[in-house]
Amino acid sequence: MDSIYNDLNAPHSMGTTIIGVTYDGGVVLGADSRTSTGMYVANRASDKITQLTDNVYICRSGSAADSQVLSDYVRYYLHQHTIQLGQPATVKVAANLVRMVSYNNKNMLQTGLIVGGWDKHEGGKIYGIPLGGTLLEQPFTIGGSGSSYLYGFFDQVWKEGMTQDEAEKLVVKAVSLAIARDGASGGVVRTVTINKDGVSRKFFPGNTLPLWHEELEAKDSLLDGLSAASPEPMVS
Repeated sequence: MDSIYNDLNAPHSMGTTIIGVTYDGGVVLGADSRTSTGMYVANRASDKITQLTDNVYICRSGSAADSQVLSDYVRYYLHQHTIQLGQPATVKVAANLVRMVSYNNKNMLQTGLIVGGWDKHEGGKIYGIPLGGTLLEQPFTIGGSGSSYLYGFFDQVWKEGMTQDEAEKLVVKAVSLAIARDGASGGVVRTVTINKDGVSRKFFPGNTLPLWHEELEAKDSLLDGLSAASPEPMVS
C-alpha cells in the first residue's frame, strides 16, 4: 500500500513524445497528451504545446510544473521584448531566452523543450533545448521518453523540402509509433503548424491513430474491454 501512496503523491511528469519538424515554408510541432503521476495517468488529454508569442510555440517534456512555469516566465519576457522593440520576437530570440532560463536554473529544472516557429527574417526554425540548457538548431528534433523509439525512424524518413501535408503526416505517424511502444506516452496527438499564413492547430483522437504491430484497438471503457473476446496472446 505504501508504494501505491508514493505513486499517487509523485510529481506530475510528462514522460512524453514531443517532435519538431521543418518543411518547405514553415514548421510542424507535435506531441502526445499523457501526463503521469508515478505509474498512474494523471491527465490523459493534456496540451503539451504552449504558445509563447503569435508566431512561436514550445513543446514541453519532463516535469510538468517545471516546464509550465518556465513557459510562463518566457512568455512574459517576450511580451516585454515585443513592447520595447515594437515588433514580434524572432524564433531565435525566443529559443535563446528559453535556453538562458533553463541553463541558469539547470540544478532545479527537470525539463526538455522544443521551440519552433516562423519569422520574416529566417522563416521556419526548430530549436531543441534538452535538460541542462543546451541550444541546438536542427531541421527536426524529438524529445521525451518516446524519442528513444524514433531516432532510426526519423533518420530513414525525414527529407529536405517536404510539403506541409507530408510534414504533418510524418509528425502524427511518429507520435503514434511512440505511443505504441512507450508506456509513458499516450492519449491523443496534437499538432501545431506555423508558417507565413499564421498558425493552425489540429487534434487527432486516439481511436483515429493507426494501430501498429500486435497493438490492441482502443476501447471506450473498461467494461467494453471486459465484454469483448479475449485477445490472442502476443507470444504463443
